[in-house]
Amino acid sequence: MSRYVGVDLHRRRSQVVVLDEDGQVVSSVNVDNCEPAELVAAVAVGGEGCDVVIEAAWGWYWIADLFAAAGFVVHLAHPLGVAGYRNRRVKNDEKDAILLADLLRMGSLPEAWIAPPELRELRELVRYRRKLSQLRTGLKAQIHAVLGKEGVVPQLTGLWGPAGARWLDDQQLAAAYQDRIVSLGRLIDHYDTEIRRLDRQIHGWLRDDVGYREIQRIDGIGPVFAAVFTAEIGDVSRFKTPKQLCSWVGVTPRHRESDETVKRGPITKQGSALVRWAAVEAVARYQGGPPIRGAYRRIAATRGNKIARVAAARRLLTLVYYGLRDGHIRCLDKVAA
Repeated sequence: MSRYVGVDLHRRRSQVVVLDEDGQVVSSVNVDNCEPAELVAAVAVGGEGCDVVIEAAWGWYWIADLFAAAGFVVHLAHPLGVAGYRNRRVKNDEKDAILLADLLRMGSLPEAWIAPPELRELRELVRYRRKLSQLRTGLKAQIHAVLGKEGVVPQLTGLWGPAGARWLDDQQLAAAYQDRIVSLGRLIDHYDTEIRRLDRQIHGWLRDDVGYREIQRIDGIGPVFAAVFTAEIGDVSRFKTPKQLCSWVGVTPRHRESDETVKRGPITKQGSALVRWAAVEAVARYQGGPPIRGAYRRIAATRGNKIARVAAARRLLTLVYYGLRDGHIRCLDKVAA
């Protein structure tokens, strides 16, 4: 008799519910997350090698690895797919766990991909590098704001190079403003050091990856964006076509269809925000290079740069797909010839 286990994961405790093949509750327990042996024992009520589902919620890595090591078949529920089922009169941890197990039992579970532990580590480095870059940008914006309070507008195009540093040192500002700018400069230097350290670590991790090197042949993609695509997409073969990759990233139009009415709207933005950001930024300067630039300019002339940039990002992701899958992008050879 098949049994299905749903785990409603929280920070301190988790609700574990076991259903039989008819959807009846066999077991329901609330377990402290500090007791991994008890969590495994609660799931083991479902039988050896049973199917267990957890939601991609707070800190799910450790519990997925725990259950996989214990021999269970782990499934990861996509939060967006499950959200539509949560609008009910009574909501508690037990009912949430029952919902997950029941969706798995009926074959209707909106399932997300479980990246292997090594890839999750790489993703952690790439995402942390992005976070540090965002924080550094905020510090730079503060310097501009402080200068504005003194009515100083930088005339340099590159304020963050050696010339910019000398220019800042030469400014005669009130003591409080000068002190803040000096402090912000020290913080920016510290962030620069950490970001360079992460860049070396990420490159060392990926330097032998054929796909990582190949996609850097695309205009606009350097080591940083290549690392984002490689780490976040992971095993690209899980997408049968480039269109599926673009849908996963969230750069495809919304589609609403009922009877004879079909409505297509703006892009869904339901997917990897980091990959979506990298794809759009990669086409900002070079417009995707020769394979994409013509389409970019044609769309921009009729529908504007914003829409053209998203359309070019979809085409760029197509090149990334083949670069990661095959380790070679043939259309770039034609351009080089």
